Amino acid sequence: MNIQSKIKHDTSDVWKQVEIARHPKRPNAMDYIPLIFNNFIELHGDRLLGDDPAIVAGVGFIETRPVTIIANQKGHTLKEKVYRNFGMTNPEGIRKALRLAKDAEKFKRPIITFIDTVGAYPSIESEEHGIGEAIARNILEFSQLQTPIICVLIGEGFGGGALSLGIGDKIYMLENTIYSVISPERFATILLKNDSKNREAAIMLKITSKDLLKFNIINEIIPEPSGGAHNNLKLTANYIKEILLNNLNNICGIDSEILVRNRNQNFSKIGIWNESIL
Repeated sequence: MNIQSKIKHDTSDVWKQVEIARHPKRPNAMDYIPLIFNNFIELHGDRLLGDDPAIVAGVGFIETRPVTIIANQKGHTLKEKVYRNFGMTNPEGIRKALRLAKDAEKFKRPIITFIDTVGAYPSIESEEHGIGEAIARNILEFSQLQTPIICVLIGEGFGGGALSLGIGDKIYMLENTIYSVISPERFATILLKNDSKNREAAIMLKITSKDLLKFNIINEIIPEPSGGAHNNLKLTANYIKEILLNNLNNICGIDSEILVRNRNQNFSKIGIWNESIL
């Protein structure tokens, strides 16, 4: 089955896609993990300071292949959202992700990341614990990990909190997800100087899956059921699983040095710039 043929190509309002990406019933990582992976075992702690429930990380199997899974987790109920800090990670979560990623490299396990966060947690305590350094180190280390990495956007992905899990060999976005360096709200407030211009900011930022595919920032769009992933969780999980299986079969046999070189070349091609001798 060619699941790409199921993607709707009609133009839609950008803000409608933002609303679907943030739908209160939209599936979280922990909704997908049991449907895609077998025998998932969650691991905790960064071995430096503590654990961060906003990041779920562990090992499991996709079919018979062992993998490491690292994911942002928002939660559904108010109690769970508070416990998960609404998916906004602290330095402990980012360092936990790196610990599990280095473990995956050691044991030759592919890494699957699920991205769904409004960003890293911008508290005083987070800054005191080194959130900037943790994000930067993850970006550096993930760019050099000698094991396959596949990243999947399942909701919204903004700022360093998203990018710290977004360095991979293949990057996919579910059809109704959004991805950018900054959220429309913060863009409107900081750059447009008007916090009521969220919709205009969303259009200017080019945050939709179709935008990012057009700019070659992602590899493919994974389709969703009509109205969004929350309308058929199992079908969406099957689409994700199919993409993962196809790509793992392709990239797991690539030499690790070639894998890292290709990964970095892909990221270096993003954007438009001009070099001139002054």
